[in-house]
Amino acid sequence: MASADAACYTLVYEDASEAPTNQELRTALQKGSDEVKLDTLRKIIVSTINGNPQPSLLMPIIQYVMPSRNKQLKKMLHFYWEVCPKYDDNGKLKQEMILVVNAIRNDLQHPNEYIRGATLRFLQKISKDVELLEPLIPTCRACLEHRHSYVRKNAVFAVYSIYREFEHLIPDAPELIQTFLAAESDAMCKRNAFVFLSQCAMPKAVEYILQAFDQIPGMDELLQMSIIEVIRLDCKQETTHKARYILLISELLNAPSHAVKYEAASTLTSLTQNPAAVKAAASCYISLVQKESDNNAKLIVLDRLDVLRSKHGHVLDPLIMDVLQILSSADLEVRRKAISIVLSLTSSRNVEEVVLFLKKQLQKTQDQEFEKAPEYRQLLIQSIHVCAVKFSEVAASVVHALMDFLGDTNNPSALDVVAFVREVVEKFPPLRRTICEKLTQTLPEVKSGKVYRGVLWILGEYAEDLQDIQNIFRELRKVLGEIPILASEQRLLEEAGAEEGEEKKDEAKAETSKPKVLADGTYATETAFSSVSSARLEAVKAASKPPLRALILGGDFFTGSVLASALTKLVLRYSELSSDKRKCNALRAEAMLVMASVIRVGQSKFVTVPIDEDSTERIMNCIQTLSELQSVRPVHQIFLNDTKAAYSKMVAAQEKKAAEKKESEQAKAAIVQVDDLLTFRQFSKKTADDVIDDSEDVNRATGAGEITEDFISNLSRISQLTGFSDPIYAEAYVKVHGFDISLDVLLVNQTADTLQNLCLDFATLGDLKLVERPSLYTIAPHSFQSIKATIKVSSTETGVIFGSILWEGPGMAEQCVILNDIHIDIMDYIKPAYCTEQQFRSMWTEFEWENRVNVTTTISDPREYLQHVMKATNMSCLTPEGALSGDCDFLSANMYARSLFGEDALANLSIERTEDGTINGHVRIRSKTQGIALSLGDRITMAQKDNKPPV
Repeated sequence: MASADAACYTLVYEDASEAPTNQELRTALQKGSDEVKLDTLRKIIVSTINGNPQPSLLMPIIQYVMPSRNKQLKKMLHFYWEVCPKYDDNGKLKQEMILVVNAIRNDLQHPNEYIRGATLRFLQKISKDVELLEPLIPTCRACLEHRHSYVRKNAVFAVYSIYREFEHLIPDAPELIQTFLAAESDAMCKRNAFVFLSQCAMPKAVEYILQAFDQIPGMDELLQMSIIEVIRLDCKQETTHKARYILLISELLNAPSHAVKYEAASTLTSLTQNPAAVKAAASCYISLVQKESDNNAKLIVLDRLDVLRSKHGHVLDPLIMDVLQILSSADLEVRRKAISIVLSLTSSRNVEEVVLFLKKQLQKTQDQEFEKAPEYRQLLIQSIHVCAVKFSEVAASVVHALMDFLGDTNNPSALDVVAFVREVVEKFPPLRRTICEKLTQTLPEVKSGKVYRGVLWILGEYAEDLQDIQNIFRELRKVLGEIPILASEQRLLEEAGAEEGEEKKDEAKAETSKPKVLADGTYATETAFSSVSSARLEAVKAASKPPLRALILGGDFFTGSVLASALTKLVLRYSELSSDKRKCNALRAEAMLVMASVIRVGQSKFVTVPIDEDSTERIMNCIQTLSELQSVRPVHQIFLNDTKAAYSKMVAAQEKKAAEKKESEQAKAAIVQVDDLLTFRQFSKKTADDVIDDSEDVNRATGAGEITEDFISNLSRISQLTGFSDPIYAEAYVKVHGFDISLDVLLVNQTADTLQNLCLDFATLGDLKLVERPSLYTIAPHSFQSIKATIKVSSTETGVIFGSILWEGPGMAEQCVILNDIHIDIMDYIKPAYCTEQQFRSMWTEFEWENRVNVTTTISDPREYLQHVMKATNMSCLTPEGALSGDCDFLSANMYARSLFGEDALANLSIERTEDGTINGHVRIRSKTQGIALSLGDRITMAQKDNKPPV
């Protein structure tokens, strides 16, 4: 309580250039109108708050302001009495304050209820001045019986403030308030009186709850909240009323107020673990989410529901369909949170109902008017994916429904479907044939190159029937169009030219040339014939084409190389399954023609960009494999078995990782042996959830409960600001706390002179802001002075604090010492974080600032260097351990970190070990802002220098 009641100081800006003199203020108080007096009193209050109390004006205020009947002046006077100096130099109450006390007493007896209530509120502000309060106690007690509720409710809190500080002034306050509460009819007065009892006389508050037990469900919202708080506090101790409390809280779950329902549900789970009570609390949470309009409140309640689920497992399973109704909310975050809870509650008993509901929602997203349909569709597809992989009985029913979305214009949704189908087709062999048939049928609907690559890979790996392979070739002919591609495109161009007729050709040739202005301002000539030819070419390019052909002509040769690989696998498998050499050779020839056609058109003018070397090489390898069909068996093994085996291994690794994560998340109950040593808090068996302790939460949030750093840790944060031979020695202890930097500067006067008007002047570079400037000081010879300064930080950029010390030496001569710079360590604001590979790639593409740092180190092990960089930059490694394991001279890893300000920092380490044992490569850092990218790059460079061995 002492820390909570510590004095708080406020500084209000005061314009020194317009500050009136003492005499001017006195004259304004004496002769001015009420408006002038109000303005003058406001100036005096600001001056007093800022450290200039002007005690000589106390009597003029009493004489000329206090008698006024103006309500605004009276309110302003209360502010003044609160801040003005009330005691003399000896610590005794000033004589003038007797007049003030008398005026306050008169206001407490004033016929106007507003003035009485405002004065009672003022008494709460001066509750520490016992000499002022003592004469006012009888009048204050009398206000408890006033006819107006505004006076009575403020009188209760006035009595509460006085009793809390000086119990002897009102020793019978609990009995007085208990009697007041029993007779009171106003809801707010009853609530204030009950708060008094809960804070100062808990047994009497409990007694009131038991007396008014049946009326509580119909009471005011605020009083119900206070009663729930008292029940929570009382149950921390041993109590005989717990059963009645549970009954009361259960009734309050049906209260009309959302706040009361939320508090009642939270309290009920802290009182009992009975399944019926837990289910009732969960139903209350779900009802709140559905009825509450504020999305933030919905997310908070869903968090509480998730905590309840994690502690009580399958008790909430019957409510899963109720949770699914939350998906009707328009906010995507609420939907995402609700679906995560649903997936945690899904079991083999209810999975079919859940998937059926999700499929219906998926159909709704195809409605054009559906809000945020693409993002919601992607979320639903991912959820159905999880359910189908987890519960094999529903995989067959959902996989065909999801494949309808392969042609979705929203690329991420279609990619999620491909990932889902690929995993299902690997895990459930009986479904492979039907899935391949469905994929073959959907080939013409696919629009994205990435989706095509996924579909072609699946067909190449899992099409194992002769008829299926022939059907795939038939559909591929449709999506590729006429083969060879180059010849057909050339014929289209020639036909477009022939259609223009002889007249247009002659006109085009007759028209010699026309001037054209180039980018540099010079003239060039362009024949109309060549212009017409390029226009025809563009028209041919823009003509409607089958989807896969359009992708290849658009420059997507990676998809072309995947097509070549899939065709090779299909031909190899067909040759193994079929004894019909003629059909096998026909398929092989067709596949080779398609591959050669892709390479030829990639080298022509019909494509947007020419084919790249890697794609050419890969397609040529496929052609070579098919041309040597019988001779090179190991290559067949690679195409037909090794790639599928690699994917199977990857799926198994993902399953193992997910299982390990699930095991680590499951909180296993500690088994307590009979002879185990128990602390006192563990004598009673834990029968309920943790009680929500607001006071502990406040202490944690304000840092009151934090452990203070040890002396050695403090010494490591000291920066020397001046030299030992300077007239003033200065050093600063730099403490970073959240978004603030606290500087505790120690100044030592090393001269035999008194240093007057000493000013420590700081300036900052970067996103740092000095909160307040230190004032002037006078330091005696060989004396010390401690100065504190606070600096606000607004982003994760390398900040520099620099400054100087100015003072007046002997003969009023100004002297100055420049301080060393203080560099703020960026690592205090960067914490390791994790994101998915998809999120990393998205951010990597989006972020525009990149800093590339070349690797120069004496470390010879790539993995050791990775650990060194991670430690230096506080970044976490996103690349799985399986990808980094093994003996290899190459290493590529992605790293990620997030700052306290929500800034993302990405890094990619690509290194190789050379023959002489050294490491070459680079670290690329990307971020949305320039500062964090440069700062992390500097940090890596410094870490490399520190790691170098001494010469």
